[in-house]
Amino acid sequence: MRVRVLSRAAELAPAHWKRLAGDGNPFSSLEFLSALEDSESAVPRAGWQAAHLLAEDGNGLPLGLMPAYAKGHSQGEYVFDHSWAEACHRLGGRYYPKFQSSIPFTPATAPKLLAPDRATRALLVRAAAGIVRQQGWSSAHATFLTDEDIATFASEGWLERHDIQFHFDTRDYGGFADFLADLSSRKRKELRREREAALAAIDEVAWLSGSDLTEAVWDAFYSFYLDTGGRKWGRPYLTRAFFSLLSERMADRVILVMARRGGRFVAGALNFLGDDCLYGRNWGCIEDIPFLHFELCYHQAIDIACSRGLKRVEAGAQGPHKVKRGYRPVVTRSMHHLADLRLGAAVADFLERERAAVAHEARLFEDDLPFRKG
Repeated sequence: MRVRVLSRAAELAPAHWKRLAGDGNPFSSLEFLSALEDSESAVPRAGWQAAHLLAEDGNGLPLGLMPAYAKGHSQGEYVFDHSWAEACHRLGGRYYPKFQSSIPFTPATAPKLLAPDRATRALLVRAAAGIVRQQGWSSAHATFLTDEDIATFASEGWLERHDIQFHFDTRDYGGFADFLADLSSRKRKELRREREAALAAIDEVAWLSGSDLTEAVWDAFYSFYLDTGGRKWGRPYLTRAFFSLLSERMADRVILVMARRGGRFVAGALNFLGDDCLYGRNWGCIEDIPFLHFELCYHQAIDIACSRGLKRVEAGAQGPHKVKRGYRPVVTRSMHHLADLRLGAAVADFLERERAAVAHEARLFEDDLPFRKG
């Protein structure tokens, strides 16, 4: 086997990509990654140079794939290593560029080692470390990993990092009412009032997918995205063209939850469908409507997941406010390789203490869940 670098996702034929990635996760798909690249959302001028690793046999048949990028900064990753960059600079090193196996701007668990066998997955991990060594880069990182990926990276000596997200377990709920029945009386009344207040302030909520995702709809949603993204980050990551490409390439895996008031859309939440999960991504609103964020992003997501028989909702990064709405703390994991042994030792010590703190924090969040005791 050999490994070569693809400078664009579209360099690999769709049939080969689909054979390696499967259909389970929308973010590992060629459609999603190529939409990011072709829309100039994840491109070199934005600090994301595609460096996807492709393992092939002697006849050039693709055997495995690692979506990855050469990064000139640490933005859009949601696993924060700015303090590592500062430490690297204090040691006289240069942290950027670095090698990053991740889905740009997407803090959702997705497989990064797209290969059917352990040997090929291990080869891809060694190739990532080899690129760092060959190029004289500081480090390699792989974020929001599956359990299977974690085991492979760990076997190659990478360092494990933990963080917390909040996911909703649909259990066997038939809908939001079944979820409410599991809550304590006080929490049930609070959420019911919250939903009633949000829905009373708008005319309707629409779930849009497939052919419903017109350019006019995306224009409205993009205005919400720009408003919210501009206030949060200063410069939103995704271009308008990205959303049009979603409609062209994977419209049936998108569910846009849109709120209408006074004859126009005023807010929306973007979701993606996996084989057993609804992934909440971006949200925006151009009017100040109390509780509407919680309604569109969390309560409606529960209704969608239950109606489609999905096992869980992953509602994105951060957000302890999700706990009182039934979203449980879940530990997310990433793996890291540091070329400088001094920096690697310091990071390993930090990560050991951080993992203990994350485990403690997760237990505290569990105590705040709204479910009835027992």
